[in-house]
Amino acid sequence: MIWNLGFGWLVMMIGCVTILAFILAMALDALMGRDGFGPVGNAFVLTAGFFLSIYLFNMYGYNLSDMKWGAGAGVLGAFAAMTSLATLKGLLNRW
Repeated sequence: MIWNLGFGWLVMMIGCVTILAFILAMALDALMGRDGFGPVGNAFVLTAGFFLSIYLFNMYGYNLSDMKWGAGAGVLGAFAAMTSLATLKGLLNRW
């Protein structure tokens, strides 16, 4: 799905996801406090989780040509990455 996009559309996709992730990351930073990674770190984790999950879904044979399935897979991966890394950080800080 991602690899079939032209360069301009790919840049716009990365830009839109990054902007939305940063807006969400600022809210998550206020909620999570020290257990988070700061606004920029949270945005990086969300963006990386979004694109990594789309890549993994494509690699395992899921067809994400429909935008709602692609966005759903990306959001699922973004929150899974944020949850797992924040849990790991919280456990390491308290250990």
